[in-house]
Amino acid sequence: MHYCYILLSSKSHTFYFGSANDLKERLKLHNSGKVKSTKPHIPWKLVWYSAFETEKQARDFEQYLKTGSGKAFAYKRFISVALKKDFSAGRISR
Repeated sequence: MHYCYILLSSKSHTFYFGSANDLKERLKLHNSGKVKSTKPHIPWKLVWYSAFETEKQARDFEQYLKTGSGKAFAYKRFISVALKKDFSAGRISR
């Protein structure tokens, strides 16, 4: 399987959209500082992911999520839902 995912930085409260073949390993790389673009924002939390049959499908969806309409879709359908679940479970403090 191939994955498209969204991460949330606990430090800067920014989101990162990515894709990977091994999601667990990729998250470890993000949090260990081995990914240049995400290193300044460690630690990262996985807030959403989806599995795809092919790498191309996962990468295409990642590219869509990085567009203006893709970000709007992600915030409305994935991110807000994930944050509401965390907030209601007491995992996010304000």
